[in-house]
Amino acid sequence: MMMADRDTLTTLEQFLYHEAWLLDTDRFDEWLALYTEDCRYWVPLEHGQIDGENTCSVIHDDRQLLEIRVRQWRHPRAHARVPLPRTVRQVGNVMLLADAGDTLSVRSTLMVTEFRADRQRLFGARVEHQLCRTGQGLRIRQKRVDLVNAEGPHDGITIVF
Repeated sequence: MMMADRDTLTTLEQFLYHEAWLLDTDRFDEWLALYTEDCRYWVPLEHGQIDGENTCSVIHDDRQLLEIRVRQWRHPRAHARVPLPRTVRQVGNVMLLADAGDTLSVRSTLMVTEFRADRQRLFGARVEHQLCRTGQGLRIRQKRVDLVNAEGPHDGITIVF
């Protein structure tokens, strides 16, 4: 971990809060626009998993798969959206791990409360973002979401983290 100046830390926090808000308000096209063309979105299936390519994962998407996922969410008959899940995300403990000029490595914690079909669920996770600086601002090159209960039963995850 490196010590970030207050302005950098505030920028990172605001970026992560904005990402959470986009997801909580079903603004998936705007959320997808935060990702680079060479992005990777990964939710490992096991605690400490180091390989997303050759092992099973809850989610392991590149940009094309994220675009398909967004199209499916918008489809009026998508099973995962009937009824529509409502979520509230809380991002915390934001820390700058590394600043390599054009790439920032950021760690945070995430709590997601989901309400769907008269049932509320709570997900806790540790998250790592690889962010790159672009002319359009920060963009997500990689996002890894390590669920606290990665090996536990999930009963059909219908949201992204």
